[in-house]
Amino acid sequence: MKDRNLAIDIFRGLTMALMIFVNDLWTVHGVPEWMLHTETEADGMGLSDLVFPMFLFAMGMSIPYAIEKRLANGKSMAETIAHVLQRAFALIVMGVFLNNSGRNAIMDKSLFCVLILLCIFLIWNKYPDSFRPARWFRIAGTAGLAILAISFRTGHGHMMRAGWWGILGLIGWAYLFAAGAYLLCRKKPWTLVLILLGLCFVNLTAVEMRSESHWLGKNILTDFADALNIENGAHGILAIGGVLTVLAGKRLEALGSRIASCRLCIGLAAAAVLAGLGLLCHQGWIISKNIATLPWCLFAGAISVALYTILRALERHGWTAWAKPISPAGTATLTIYMIPYLFYALRHTLDIDTPDWLTGGLGLCKCLAFVAICLLITHLLTKINIKLKI
Repeated sequence: MKDRNLAIDIFRGLTMALMIFVNDLWTVHGVPEWMLHTETEADGMGLSDLVFPMFLFAMGMSIPYAIEKRLANGKSMAETIAHVLQRAFALIVMGVFLNNSGRNAIMDKSLFCVLILLCIFLIWNKYPDSFRPARWFRIAGTAGLAILAISFRTGHGHMMRAGWWGILGLIGWAYLFAAGAYLLCRKKPWTLVLILLGLCFVNLTAVEMRSESHWLGKNILTDFADALNIENGAHGILAIGGVLTVLAGKRLEALGSRIASCRLCIGLAAAAVLAGLGLLCHQGWIISKNIATLPWCLFAGAISVALYTILRALERHGWTAWAKPISPAGTATLTIYMIPYLFYALRHTLDIDTPDWLTGGLGLCKCLAFVAICLLITHLLTKINIKLKI
């Protein structure tokens, strides 16, 4: 595989820009209902419900490229496995700390959040090779997180707990599963299809149906899913779906130029099939992001496949200049993810409220401007060698 798939970078950048946009909607008034999260028990999904599954899908698409590049550069399988474990651990740790950033009762929440971010950047910043103090910065960041964890107490006096792991934590668990599955199955990719089907089976049996009953109920696969911390399998479905999308694209390219020229039609047809399967499953299960139902996975997967297929076609024709403004979100993804936390900590400290007139279209423009500011800051940070890399 070549070093870089620009379509994946653009896909990831669009997803991150959308995430910052929808996560900032709470700061304004009069937001259209279709842009917000749908209630847990409601049957449907809004624009905000697409961000997380699209990011999991993008993460899955990156896995074959990242792993094959490491192996091609002479890294051993043991080193590659260690790298996967390290990345997953880093995401899980970040997710747990950020998930607890608003629950500390013995320190100002904004200060606690800023200290967490400082430690994260000290540990996982991509320092230049010539920067000798890097080791000591990482040690200081690690010690800082340890102190913050030990001193943490909730309003009830409880110590820090994982809870629901946070967004980054969930991504870390999904990455660990998908990367592990790819490493096991990379020589026989068709076995990944069996894993995907198994995850779909787990989801259908684990999630309550419209009739408020369970199809088949608990079984050995759901027990394995619990043991592997992949819950009802939804996050694994999306991540493995991303892996298979990339592998299918490479297989089409290997079949020759005649078949390769039909990739746009084939990709859109695959998206249509996923949407059709989503409609079929929707007869028995609702669409819900919070419950993570299979129809939600399938519809989100269909949108992801269609978008990636179009972006891949644009890349082949060299029509990608329009995506340059969002490139920081695609190549410095973790960095830009952290930027809003700093702004919201400052907002909390200064007790800034949204003006009543900032509503409707003006409010949405404010959220778009916030995305642009985050992109600019991320770009400037990378220029001075501040970029998270795990």
